Amino acid sequence: MEVKLVVDGEEIELNPFVSQVFFKVIEALVSTLKGVDENWGYVEIGIYK
Repeated sequence: MEVKLVVDGEEIELNPFVSQVFFKVIEALVSTLKGVDENWGYVEIGIYK
């Protein structure tokens, strides 16, 4: 498991707990989507405001 957070081009260091929280939440959301293979290996999310 690897989680990388980049905000405005700067990588933000995440401690193991925060990395696990991000991973578990995103994993749960992605796994409910129709058409997503249960053995997915990579997810990329872009959020813009």
